[in-house]
Amino acid sequence: MAEAKIARDKPIVDKFEAGEYWWCACGRSQNQPFCDGSHAGTEFQPIRFDLNDEKKLALCCCKMTQTPPFCDGSHSKLKPKKKV
Repeated sequence: MAEAKIARDKPIVDKFEAGEYWWCACGRSQNQPFCDGSHAGTEFQPIRFDLNDEKKLALCCCKMTQTPPFCDGSHSKLKPKKKV
C-alpha cells in the first residue's frame, strides 16, 4: 500500500462556506487541503465532504488522520525535520 505525501506538518484551520468539498488524500495537490487531480495514476482517491452551513474546521494536511478529512492531532507524532 502506498503512503500519502505529507503536505504540511500542521492542519489548515479556517472558516469554510457551505458547499461540497473534495479533500486531498494523496498529499500531492498544489491546492492543499483540496484535491486538484494530482492523485491520477495512484491508488488514492479524494474524500468528499459537505457543509450545510459555514463552519470553522481543522483539515488534515499530514494525511495521517484517522478521521479524514479532519485533523485528529496525528501530526504531533511526526518526527521533527532536521535543520540544515
